[in-house]
Amino acid sequence: MTPPPPPGPQLLGPLLAQLRLARGWSQLRVAAELCAASGVPTLSRHEVSRWERQLRVPGEFWLGWLAVVLAVPADLLVTAAARTRSLGPPPAFGGSRPRAALLALAQRWLADPRAVLLPGAPTRPADRGDGAGPVRLAELRRLDDLVGGADLAGLGAYRLGRAVRALSGCTPSARPRLLPELAESAQLAGWLAADAGDAAGALHAYRLALRAAATAGDPALGGHVLGSASHLLTGVGDPEGALVLARTAYAGARRSAGPGLRALLLHRVALAAALAGRAGAARQALDAARRVTDAPEPGREPPWLYWLDGPELAAMTGRALVALGRPLPAEAPLHAVRRRGPRTAAIYGGWLARGYLQLGEVERACAVAGEALLDAVRAGSPRAVGQLAEVRRRLAGHGDEPAVRRYRALAAAAAPYLPRPGPPPGPAGRRARTGRAARRPPGGATGSTPTG
Repeated sequence: MTPPPPPGPQLLGPLLAQLRLARGWSQLRVAAELCAASGVPTLSRHEVSRWERQLRVPGEFWLGWLAVVLAVPADLLVTAAARTRSLGPPPAFGGSRPRAALLALAQRWLADPRAVLLPGAPTRPADRGDGAGPVRLAELRRLDDLVGGADLAGLGAYRLGRAVRALSGCTPSARPRLLPELAESAQLAGWLAADAGDAAGALHAYRLALRAAATAGDPALGGHVLGSASHLLTGVGDPEGALVLARTAYAGARRSAGPGLRALLLHRVALAAALAGRAGAARQALDAARRVTDAPEPGREPPWLYWLDGPELAAMTGRALVALGRPLPAEAPLHAVRRRGPRTAAIYGGWLARGYLQLGEVERACAVAGEALLDAVRAGSPRAVGQLAEVRRRLAGHGDEPAVRRYRALAAAAAPYLPRPGPPPGPAGRRARTGRAARRPPGGATGSTPTG
């Protein structure tokens, strides 16, 4: 008898994979069973693979026969298919395949972390050790406080490649120590690639990071990986996909996460829900985050969350309030956090400018947006530049007001100096973009910085 799927709403791809694996079948066997039952001899295992990876959603005909072959209620598959379709088309960044693959992997991780392990790696919780590798990784995290992804993404990809090679060539006894380093390296490489505007490369790195975190027995880090990926999808115009990842991250990590990480993941849910037009869900997530903590306590959070504190959480609340159309209470926390460096000032300055526009204060919005534009030049962060694109779009509705003309002139003058999005040049950048590094170790093995 096929075991029942885990409770709660699911995406169709992971659900089909779980039902197939519960019966011990291959994709080829599913295709053969479907052909025999339906009388249509042309369905191949490649189509089953596309369904499981969510590159396609089967129609009513095949959903009915899948229910027969897998011996589950048809309504279960129809509901999962509807939920998958509700995500809509992926954003136009060329990352539809890595997006679909990460969404499917995240659901499998939530259902059973053992389903996403790196083959050939130990599964007991790992001893992080105190070698030079983690120290260098910590230094790279601190560099990200000061330098944008346009300059650091190549270094992050290089650091990830070293972690991959170390795991690939190590002895079995050394793997428990190296797995957490690989997971954190992949998370940080993904974060830097996202900051550099290489969304597809970032999603590839996040997939590897999730597998490595699961193998290391660290659900908190796995949740942080998915929270980082959710943040990426909100920035590229995919709030529905971001909301799925954020909710999955919180559900999978909340029992092992400290209060700071739980609050951060709830803020990921709040922002994605607000941008998706789900005001009630966003307010619930903000209320839950406030109940968890106003300021993480030192020593209760993992080292990779060193940057999260009370002012940062307050600014995240302010950002979500602007997305909800409530700019007045957002002004003070967004102002306060802008003293923390150029990238933080650029990103939160963009949200503050949007808040002023909601209040009809065009001149103040242009002044803040102008400061944020200069901060984006200093930061070297294409992500910060992208945040200002929405401000530019909203200013278009204010005609030729003097403040708007001044801002447009400043934007034109700054344009040659703004960082351009995309993968870093050279072999490291190609690995980050294509995910080749993720396929090098046995079974495939490919931080967590401010301005969340």
